[in-house]
Amino acid sequence: MEERFEKIYTQGKLNIMEICVDKETGVQYVYHLSGYAGGMSPLLDADGKPLLADLSKLNGAE
Repeated sequence: MEERFEKIYTQGKLNIMEICVDKETGVQYVYHLSGYAGGMSPLLDADGKPLLADLSKLNGAE
């Protein structure tokens, strides 16, 4: 089974921030991990709508 999310950005070593894309919907999510705590949230534009990635540019695109 193919993985649904693809990591497109990573920042940090101890406090980690990543941006992932849902390969089915194109919605981008930010994930933050600090120690034993973490959280994930969709990235939103100025109008409050989810940011969408161009799925044709992802590594797993056919």
